[in-house]
Amino acid sequence: MNKLKNKVAVVTGASKGIGAAIATYFAAEGAKVVVNYASSKVGADKVVATITANGGTAISLQADVSKEADVRRLFDETKAAFGTLDILVNNAGVYLYEPIEEVSLDTFHQQFNTNVLGSVLAIQASLKLFGVAGGTIINISSEASKLHMATGSVYSASKAALDSITVSLSKELGAKNIRINSLLPGSVETEGTHSTGVMGSDFEKVLVANTPLGRIGQPADIARVAVFLASDDAAWVTGQQLSVSGGIYGF
Repeated sequence: MNKLKNKVAVVTGASKGIGAAIATYFAAEGAKVVVNYASSKVGADKVVATITANGGTAISLQADVSKEADVRRLFDETKAAFGTLDILVNNAGVYLYEPIEEVSLDTFHQQFNTNVLGSVLAIQASLKLFGVAGGTIINISSEASKLHMATGSVYSASKAALDSITVSLSKELGAKNIRINSLLPGSVETEGTHSTGVMGSDFEKVLVANTPLGRIGQPADIARVAVFLASDDAAWVTGQQLSVSGGIYGF
């Protein structure tokens, strides 16, 4: 499996869940992967260990993508390790569902600073490392950008903003042979859905009932499509918002 052979990829927020799966699948396809994490070094190192045990190449690098200095350091260290960059996956994200009366400056900025500003900062830094052949950017959005759930106003707005950035930048960066797409997961079983009590709850039953394929997604479901978007198989795909959700039509 060599769809990404000799490519260098940065995957933000890759210490667990969807990001960890994307990093692992990229490495299995031949990419050299930077496993970024904000706080979970143990999780990131575990992902790196899994990759290297299977013959892949990966390193873990700490950076909070909402902080400009951290992002600059992340890409400087990527350049020092691998010399270049071919793929950026903006997966780091924060989600919080709360009634509008409870939204605070802190919770608003926590979501927008990571989900939107963090992606912008990472994109800016990646442009300095992409070679003359161009590059690929994948923004991990959410079906929540289109299917708006009560108490999810700020989170949905942050992901809708990310989708708008994707479309706009596809027009801005196409002449440089840089492709950019949004990938929109539906309901996915991750550490987060377990810790927040979604798995095994009545809400999980609602999610499954509203998903034509009749199940909760797995991180691998998302990772396989990310491999496609990062590979030459998707060489004619840019500016798209690709739903990977089992067809979910409501929450």
